[in-house]
Amino acid sequence: MSQSNLEKQEAKLKQLNQKIKAEKNKIEQNLGKQIIRSANLEYGTLTTPQIKMIAKKVAAFLNQAQNNR
Repeated sequence: MSQSNLEKQEAKLKQLNQKIKAEKNKIEQNLGKQIIRSANLEYGTLTTPQIKMIAKKVAAFLNQAQNNR
């Protein structure tokens, strides 16, 4: 394979990785929004420790549900 073909493939791979990262961020943001809405929380009053606590509780719930399958 020539150098230019490798460079083209590298560029495509880099672009694909950027798309994957953007999609992951979009999903994470949407998940967070849905949790906040479902729990009737206020964005302005959430602190970093509260966000971490909520994330741990959601993770524990999901892990427990997965273990019960």
